[in-house]
Amino acid sequence: MLGVAGGIAAYKVADLLRKLTESGHAVTVVPTEAALRFVGAPTWAALSGHPIATDVWTGAEDVPHVQLGRDAELVVVAPATADLLARAAHGIADDLLTNTLLTARCPVLYVPAMHTEMWDHPATADNVATLRRRGATVLEPAIGRLTGADSGKGRLPEPAEIAQLAELLLRRPDALPPDLVGRHVLVTAGGTREPLDPVRFLGNASSGLQGYALASVAAARGAGQVTLVAANTHLPDPAGAAVVHVTTTAELREAVHKTAADADVVVMAAAIADFRPAVHAAHKIKRSRADPPPIALAKNPDILVELVAARRPGQILVGFAAETGDQTGDVLDHGREKLARKGCDLLVVNAVGMGKAFGQPDNAAVILGADGSEVPVPLGPKAVLAAAVWDAVRSLPGR
Repeated sequence: MLGVAGGIAAYKVADLLRKLTESGHAVTVVPTEAALRFVGAPTWAALSGHPIATDVWTGAEDVPHVQLGRDAELVVVAPATADLLARAAHGIADDLLTNTLLTARCPVLYVPAMHTEMWDHPATADNVATLRRRGATVLEPAIGRLTGADSGKGRLPEPAEIAQLAELLLRRPDALPPDLVGRHVLVTAGGTREPLDPVRFLGNASSGLQGYALASVAAARGAGQVTLVAANTHLPDPAGAAVVHVTTTAELREAVHKTAADADVVVMAAAIADFRPAVHAAHKIKRSRADPPPIALAKNPDILVELVAARRPGQILVGFAAETGDQTGDVLDHGREKLARKGCDLLVVNAVGMGKAFGQPDNAAVILGADGSEVPVPLGPKAVLAAAVWDAVRSLPGR
């Protein structure tokens, strides 16, 4: 069920509805009367393929608010306005949406959108805390352009991010517990590029999707601070994360060391270049009839090894290993060797190449633990793997 409250961000929720239906889900839209002032009932009906009702009197013989609550496997409320959050927190049931929220026994995902002052108001903070305490997931709003010329915290997260978290909850209703509250997590994402000349570089095919999913899920699990160091991605910033954009391995290294000092958990999901050109040409290297000169390479620092050497007591370090098998061993053989060599707490090993992992919406991996544990995560959306990684972090002894 998709509940739509009366905010200007309702127009973006039409895109969310399309993403949910195109993923094969049956979606019933329940807008408030105020929401219909922004987006009309014919739009919701056309995109969902179901009739729209906003009151408990239409079809009263079927007791719609009870039936909707019983049938729903997930309720998403977007935008969740300050008014809607207040009514939900206090159990007020004065329309079909708020009645249904009282009867639903499935996971409920609230996606707030409002002006910054309204989000920061103590009343809203108390209402959000109440809903979270009762087991609902309330996302942090994004930071950006609001209505008019205003900017700040209160923007609706992007529909693709909301759909990703909704899909996660449908697959794993327990995937977003508030178990990272008060934690500062640092995640790296994307692929670094090493310049060869002003127009060429050595790089890789990493899109950053897995790292962004890790940051988004961490924020949804209540992390007090999420820092995302993103290398050469073209994705919108995930809600609830502070994003630092970098290009080269040297820039990523500087940003990571600057932030890692006070991070409780560091997840190095970026595909970091092992080598860089030893010489950066000042001008574009011209094509000539002669064979091109060989490119001399220099090693980049191993940032994860540096973090392990500098770690403070209690800090958790998670590495990622994108591997291919060869004559010396398979993907897991190389992963186990890398875990022992790097000395991190967990290493997420996934096979790459031939359309696997890089740039794909799905991923499969095995999470290796320094204690010898191995947790396989079958192929599925990258948010599912992200949730499994945070599960593994929280299951470490003493965590």
